[in-house]
Amino acid sequence: MTKIRVYVTYKASILDPQAQAIKNATRKMGYTAVNELKMGKYFDIDFEGRADEAKAKVAEIADQLLANPNMETYSVEVLD
Repeated sequence: MTKIRVYVTYKASILDPQAQAIKNATRKMGYTAVNELKMGKYFDIDFEGRADEAKAKVAEIADQLLANPNMETYSVEVLD
C-alpha cells in the first residue's frame, strides 16, 4: 500500500477571495510581513502497488477528477 497526497491550488492568475480575506486579516492583526497567501486543498489516497506506479495513476486521477485544469494546478507526493 502506498500513501499519496495530492495538493490542489488555484493557478497564479486566478483570484482567490478567501485567501485574500485571510491575508487582509493577518495584516489587521499586525503581521505586515505577509506578502502572499494561497489557499488549497489536499487529498490523501491509499493506493495499491509500487510507489512510482501509484504516483503516476494518482496523477491521472488528479488531472481528470480532482483539479479543474482551467483554474487549478496540482502536485502529487508519495508519503511513504
